[in-house]
Amino acid sequence: MQDTKRLSNTAAIEGCAPMRCHLDLQASMLMVLFCLALGFQQVAIKIVATDISPLAQVALRSAFAALLVAALVHWQGIRVADMRAHLGPGILVGLGFSAEFVFVAWGLTYTLASHMSVFLYTAPVFAALGLHLLVPGEQLKRRQWWGVGLAFGGMVFAMAPDTEIEHAADILRGDLLGLLAGLSWAATTLVIRRSSLSEAPPVQTLYYQLAIAALLLLPLSAMLGDLGRIQLSGAAVASLAFQTLAISFAALLLWFALLRRYLASQLGVFSLLSPVFGVLFGALLLGEPLTINFVVGGVALLAGLLIVTR
Repeated sequence: MQDTKRLSNTAAIEGCAPMRCHLDLQASMLMVLFCLALGFQQVAIKIVATDISPLAQVALRSAFAALLVAALVHWQGIRVADMRAHLGPGILVGLGFSAEFVFVAWGLTYTLASHMSVFLYTAPVFAALGLHLLVPGEQLKRRQWWGVGLAFGGMVFAMAPDTEIEHAADILRGDLLGLLAGLSWAATTLVIRRSSLSEAPPVQTLYYQLAIAALLLLPLSAMLGDLGRIQLSGAAVASLAFQTLAISFAALLLWFALLRRYLASQLGVFSLLSPVFGVLFGALLLGEPLTINFVVGGVALLAGLLIVTR
């Protein structure tokens, strides 16, 4: 769903003016909670995939969350004219957001939730490369290039197929879709940085993403027959409620609030806990196997990501 660069680019600075505060104990605990929620996201989708397809889950949660964010936009006094002023880039970020979660939903039908959690977080590396090429002042330093190399080396090692794992070819296909999701996420970051959305309120950008995703993915889910095959079990309802309220609404609002007060660089380092929690939840709750290749490659990827984002 949403990384440090994508969200921090539109965040306002307030509190502790003229500089943001260093993380205190309360902020650190809130960031751990935030990362726990994001880490559980892929597992929440996967665990009820037999009741509601991953694509239908993303479509429904986007629609419900868009209604909540629309109410918040109205409450904050953002006018229709303000929405129209950023409509072009808003459509682009909505398309990028939709593509990201189409790849996530599609990939989860093949790969493990733990794998998707890690490969989705290649987005900051791809975003850093794009910013280096397209945005003045965002050029990578030598140390960061070493981080990019380490991240890509870890990515290749983590994706190396293990013939002892059942359905290894399918898992590799899903991992590649996870990379495409990361690329889509990075593309959304670039659109925000290079457009008028960089100065727009964060909730406005979030509304574009959720609303366009709902408008595109609900009809797509209906065409594929996913909406007609929904089984509203207790687990399915709980998962949808969690994804809508905890992920697409509350977690992002918490993130925005923290960005307004604390240093984005320190928050960004904390955000690396999300894929770690995703791997742990996948192993503990879904019984997903952890191969040596994936563990070693994943650690190298996250280490490279840490070097790049710092």
